[in-house]
Amino acid sequence: MVVDGELVAAGGHGVTLLGGGEAVTAQTPFVTGSISKSFTALAIMQLAEAGALDLDDAVAEHLDAFADRPAGDATIRQLLSHTSGYSTLQGNSATGDAEGRLAVEVEALAALTPANAPGTTWAYSNANYQILGRVIEERSGQPYADYVASKILEPVGMAHSFAADGTAHPEVARGHLPWFGTKRPRPPYAFPTGSAPQGGIVASAEDLARYAQVMVNGQDDILSAEGKAAMLQPASEASPHYGFGWFLDPQNGSAWHSGASPGTETLITLVPDTRSAAVVLVNAGSGVGFGETAPLSLGITARALELDDDGEGGRWGAKLTFLLLALSPLAFLACAAWAWLGRDALRAKTSSAFGLFSLWFPLLSTAIVAALLTGLVPRMIGAPMATIRRFSPDLALSLVATAITGVAWALLRLGLAYTGQTPEAAHPTADQ
Repeated sequence: MVVDGELVAAGGHGVTLLGGGEAVTAQTPFVTGSISKSFTALAIMQLAEAGALDLDDAVAEHLDAFADRPAGDATIRQLLSHTSGYSTLQGNSATGDAEGRLAVEVEALAALTPANAPGTTWAYSNANYQILGRVIEERSGQPYADYVASKILEPVGMAHSFAADGTAHPEVARGHLPWFGTKRPRPPYAFPTGSAPQGGIVASAEDLARYAQVMVNGQDDILSAEGKAAMLQPASEASPHYGFGWFLDPQNGSAWHSGASPGTETLITLVPDTRSAAVVLVNAGSGVGFGETAPLSLGITARALELDDDGEGGRWGAKLTFLLLALSPLAFLACAAWAWLGRDALRAKTSSAFGLFSLWFPLLSTAIVAALLTGLVPRMIGAPMATIRRFSPDLALSLVATAITGVAWALLRLGLAYTGQTPEAAHPTADQ
């Protein structure tokens, strides 16, 4: 952490891999997730101060892929402040590029029609920062990772940090994914370059503290003091609580950004007025209601910076929702077994209007529920099912299993009702 502009020794707890990893230290690299957006914003501000671009330039002026496209009129400033028009869901949707190349992913984004008109609506979207990363490459003539390393990481002294470069790094703390109240390690993987500008900066707690120290020192260094202050102010009327790569809390004067990558969650908080900052990195992803890491990160930050922390309570609503989803497939399987045992009574239902309704209505209702679980819920979360599976495999499995077993139960009832009928089925002794 940083206290009155000075670095204070950071501590580490736990291990890099459950069941056999090394001890976590202040120098252990973590995937920082969306904290990376502040690095991308800083790089854009550097290029603006160097005269390579203007914040009010349209993105089409710098990227040919956006010429004559609906998103081409969005400005650099709007991309920085999440007011370009791209939605959260658009930013979380995979492009299909197997190698995760930034240029290919940004070309796919250019082909999309943003959900809103530029400058009218604030919507947090990874798409904005992927596009900005490509702008950095075009204006600097360097790959994103090389620019960030030479212009930010090295000058700040971030010796245990790098931007995603398409290769695996075994020294990075392994992420652990939620799995029905427990955590399981994420398999090793290469860090895709396409996600670097929005979530692919890898850094240690000590290095992030050095970065935070530069952001609150009020000096001209890797960026002018004026430029750093501008990053920590509301970007526009449409973005009152977000600057350039930083969320803003006017109540306590802090600027912060959290990060989430599969199996890892992070938080960095600045208090510019006191030149203080805190960094918390956790190599465990939150479950839904169970095993959430946000209370830990917020509590540590509040204590370190002497900020208020009201907590989030027991999150019983989220816990009950997850339990309902996790247990529903088992309930549907039990109902299927019950339907098989009472199949004669189901066959008898075909002889009356009310009986037909009771046979067919469950198919309609479970089909609607299945559509909601696999379609509407991901849209509400702002992530397609593939992304939910990457971050919360237990939630994704519960959603899909509930959808499938519900419809399967309804179809089984219908199949039993319309096959193998006997005269005795017309005189049921039990009702299903």
